[in-house]
Amino acid sequence: MAAVPNLLGRRDYTRDEANDLDAAGLLPDRWELIDGEIISRMGQNPPHARTVDNLCMRLRQAFGYARVKEEKPIEVAENDRRRNDPILDIAVLIEDKAEYYDRHPAGTELILAVEVSDTTVVLDRTKKRRLYARAGVPEYWIVDIPGRRVLVHRKPDAGDYGEMVDLGEDDDIALGDFYASVADVLPPR
Repeated sequence: MAAVPNLLGRRDYTRDEANDLDAAGLLPDRWELIDGEIISRMGQNPPHARTVDNLCMRLRQAFGYARVKEEKPIEVAENDRRRNDPILDIAVLIEDKAEYYDRHPAGTELILAVEVSDTTVVLDRTKKRRLYARAGVPEYWIVDIPGRRVLVHRKPDAGDYGEMVDLGEDDDIALGDFYASVADVLPPR
């Protein structure tokens, strides 16, 4: 991910302003708004894309196809909505509701949020981690491809996660009916 060129001489955009820029054709096809910054969600390199595919397949086996969403937005906490419109690599819903035709799922309506990181580890470990904690996402995973690990965040409280577990390739990762080795989630060496 890279910041979109600063076309208007500023760095602090609202959701409405970002959507207006998008409607005018001034933004890339894939973008998200994080803390007022418009960030390009550039094309995925093969390890990133394949890791998302692999993990989605495994999560769908455990939670069902309809509950596992790929490259979809979520609704963040009320105080964050004006300056944030994140797109998750993977979201696992508690249930797939018909009302999602009218709105995006809220963080509290997820079981899991996942970001697959190859070039965005710092953003995912800082701004996005706190954003998802404030949204009430109960569990947040960062699949750190270069670091060959999965960072598991649980227990959102007071704008951050109260628990973080760093799982290496020799560890296993589990959630509900999902179980896999971290090595099987990551791209092969």
